Amino acid sequence: MQGFGPIRPEPDEPLWHADWEPRVLALTLAMGATGAWNIDQSRHARESLPPGQYLTSTYYRIWLEGMQRLLLERGLVTREELADGIVREPARPLPRRLELEAVPRVLATGTPTDRPAPGPARFAPGDTVRARTMHPSGHTRLPRYVRGRIGTVVSVHGAHVYPETHATPAGDPSPRWLYTVRFEARELWGEDTTASAVHVDAWEPYLEPLAAGAAR
Repeated sequence: MQGFGPIRPEPDEPLWHADWEPRVLALTLAMGATGAWNIDQSRHARESLPPGQYLTSTYYRIWLEGMQRLLLERGLVTREELADGIVREPARPLPRRLELEAVPRVLATGTPTDRPAPGPARFAPGDTVRARTMHPSGHTRLPRYVRGRIGTVVSVHGAHVYPETHATPAGDPSPRWLYTVRFEARELWGEDTTASAVHVDAWEPYLEPLAAGAAR
């Protein structure tokens, strides 16, 4: 983002920059496995943090703040318990629990998101599309920097859980077709760029067809 300075990769970057970061990752995975919320609800909780807090927080700090928000919303913890670590209320039952011996298998297999297609795919590889200009109030996986920009479909991945509806309290998967779209860097940022292209996975409602010869 402009104004935040260049990205400076660290040679031989360590997995963790603080001792508490792996604990946050473990807690996030353990709580996600309980079924108390789904992955898109978790992402939405992080993205719903106040902009100033989100933009100035580190990666795992954002994960921690998002998880705390979900725990509070679902009555699994109180603010006082978060503040001092002293349990005041009996633990509420959860649908599932991630056992230690299951962790390697769960991490290796993940959770499939493919679903039966709701109908025929609208686009095919080689189609020229425009990412919709949209500013939804809820969760979205369409990056802001590609909205309104023109790209080319390079892959069709079948139908998958649609993040927009999956992140709502109802957790509705509403599967939609998923594509990979190539955006030329100059289309995104103009001539003043050293990048080549960006590939974005985009669900069908994010895209609109662009007729040959249409204005850019």
